[in-house]
Amino acid sequence: MNIEVLNIDGVKSKSVNVSDNLTGLKVNYKLLKYVIDWQLNHAKKRVAKTKQRNEIIGSTKKIYAQKGTGGARHASRKAPLFVGGGVAHGPKGDNYKVKKINKKMRKLALAQTISKKSSNKELYIIDDVKKLIKKTKIFYSFLSKNKINNVLIISDKETQKNISKSVRNIPNVKLILDDGANVYDLVKFKNVLFTTSSIKKIENRILNEKN
Repeated sequence: MNIEVLNIDGVKSKSVNVSDNLTGLKVNYKLLKYVIDWQLNHAKKRVAKTKQRNEIIGSTKKIYAQKGTGGARHASRKAPLFVGGGVAHGPKGDNYKVKKINKKMRKLALAQTISKKSSNKELYIIDDVKKLIKKTKIFYSFLSKNKINNVLIISDKETQKNISKSVRNIPNVKLILDDGANVYDLVKFKNVLFTTSSIKKIENRILNEKN
């Protein structure tokens, strides 16, 4: 698929060919949700922690006879029923229910999300920025002229260094490197803007690299 390349100076003189395996895939929404859940699960640690029955320090001696007392059967004072005992069904800390997902599924979900952006006409490509842009006004004018708002910019290292100062104060704009491209950010923002180098690196990473 040929996609027109935008230029910070307003020149539209070329296009870049992106594989249909990156822009023409059918979207599996269950897979996207699974990957987003995995990301959110790792983004914030579970810090709340209560002691389980096996973590309570104390005697395990049976508190009274099994039969003949007229009361319920009990073992030790560590049972959740007693004050000072373990907590039943309480939070178990940051290593509880950590989702796992393999790289192949993550790459497929990323490719499908990019395909969704492409089919919705929400995918744009900008030529690599070779010179430093300090003024917010310059980059804001570029976005306004091309009617691009609420945008995730996925950049190569050189472009990131040259435009970081000009984009940081623009609302609803996020700048990340190509190796940090992820499903959650792509879904969160309406539009996505790749540099010519970053789209090729992601294409190579998804389609050519093993695992």
